[in-house]
Amino acid sequence: MMKYAGIARWLKQNDSSGGTYNFHEPEAVSQQALLRVHSRDYTQQVLSCSVPDAVEREIGFPMTESVAYRAQCATGGSLLTAMLALEYGVACNTAGGSHHARTTQGAGFCVFNDVAVAVRAVQAQRMARRVLIIDLDVHQGDGTADIFAHDESVFTFSLHSEKNYPVRKKPSTLDVPLTDGMEDEEYLAILETMLKRVLMSFKADLVFFNAGVDPHRDDRLGRLALSDEGLRKREDLVFRLVRNEGLPLASVLGGGYSHNIGQLVNRHALLFQVAANYL
Repeated sequence: MMKYAGIARWLKQNDSSGGTYNFHEPEAVSQQALLRVHSRDYTQQVLSCSVPDAVEREIGFPMTESVAYRAQCATGGSLLTAMLALEYGVACNTAGGSHHARTTQGAGFCVFNDVAVAVRAVQAQRMARRVLIIDLDVHQGDGTADIFAHDESVFTFSLHSEKNYPVRKKPSTLDVPLTDGMEDEEYLAILETMLKRVLMSFKADLVFFNAGVDPHRDDRLGRLALSDEGLRKREDLVFRLVRNEGLPLASVLGGGYSHNIGQLVNRHALLFQVAANYL
């Protein structure tokens, strides 16, 4: 949890010239927006801090008022990120990427599926009709895949570690499972080939990018072997291919797990450094 404040501090400290990183503070997402994705029972359980013990165990932490409020703000941040991307072309959330949360419950450190809520909100407001979700977190985006399983207006693309969590995966529109220990060159080649195919076959109005850094070789919960430079090249590849198509790109933080918070912040900061080059 400490990485989120660390990233905000990093961005402010590295914006001495002024204007490179423009901060926008989101509002907590509305209950109406949550209900477009999550069941009324589960939404009320989170907002009232009455989540059943079994669901709390699947999420991975107790549902306190501060945790519930943080989930609402992170989700509001992803919605604001989408709206800013539609206006300016590029925007990044300093949180978000809770892709294991399903309609009826959370799981895997995820309370609300912020990207799904944001997608449904911009669709409801007719700001975008067709949305592509590029999920490069090391874990398969099972919650997101399940939410949009029968919706042809949303394309879910997950490039993930084959043998990692979750054990029971839900089929995305396109899943690309990767073998343990895969390094930069092979990973980037697969990503480039597959993303080019997706961009050719699915015409989107908006693209979401889950930029989890847990494919890093030193991540506690990853099984891949990307380097810092590999992550930087990954971010640049996604931004270049998407922006070359003239598509607005909204990025969320995704996973990243390390006892060394400074190193973890530096990995996540690569997203913002690369994104600034595409404004």
